[in-house]
Amino acid sequence: MLQSGAAGGRGCALCPLLGVLFFQGVYIVLSLEIKADAHVRGYVGENIKLKCTFKSTSSITDKLTIDWTYRPPSSSRTESIFHYQSFQYPTTVGTFRNRISWVGDVYNGDASISIINPTIKDNGTFSCAVKNPPDVYHNIPGTELTVTERGFGMMLSSVALLSILVFIPSAVVGVLLLVRMGRKSAGLKKRSKSGSKKSSIEVSADSDQEKDDCMGKLCVRCAECLDSDYEETY
Repeated sequence: MLQSGAAGGRGCALCPLLGVLFFQGVYIVLSLEIKADAHVRGYVGENIKLKCTFKSTSSITDKLTIDWTYRPPSSSRTESIFHYQSFQYPTTVGTFRNRISWVGDVYNGDASISIINPTIKDNGTFSCAVKNPPDVYHNIPGTELTVTERGFGMMLSSVALLSILVFIPSAVVGVLLLVRMGRKSAGLKKRSKSGSKKSSIEVSADSDQEKDDCMGKLCVRCAECLDSDYEETY
């Protein structure tokens, strides 16, 4: 949709927000909107995803195209690194040869790619352009990529976090096992103590036996006394 711009494009601060672009004296209503992260940070050797999404007023067809370009820092030279039209065509030349992977889904408005095994030399600006005829007018967002070495402190913190995640569950399991073993030990002691106590029948039998022993001793003593008295009479 095209409209003449009598004001020469001035005084339209809300145009970008409304999806309107002023180009060569003409207001162009954007029917295709593209979004991408302004800044992305990654680490050497770890794959980095460059996210790009789009919204089109037209249905997706095989005419849809996606183009990713790369511009090094402090340079105006751009390099094509990926092209899509019904199928993905990553670059086969340059520094990004065999290092660009398609991770998007055009039917869900996703035009994202991934950089495999990134290096510090990959720092720069990446631009995502999408065309879905008749929707061809759109903004071209840029993503500033910063790749750095993962520091020793970051590696150490990762190791510490992993150690904590492994140690805490192990410690909890150990404590539970100790508590369970302690309860079992206490139960066995109680059982052994209760098992050593004599029943009321056994206690009564012991008492009767003691009484019989006393009576026997008493009878023997009395017999000895009678024998001694009989001997004194004669």
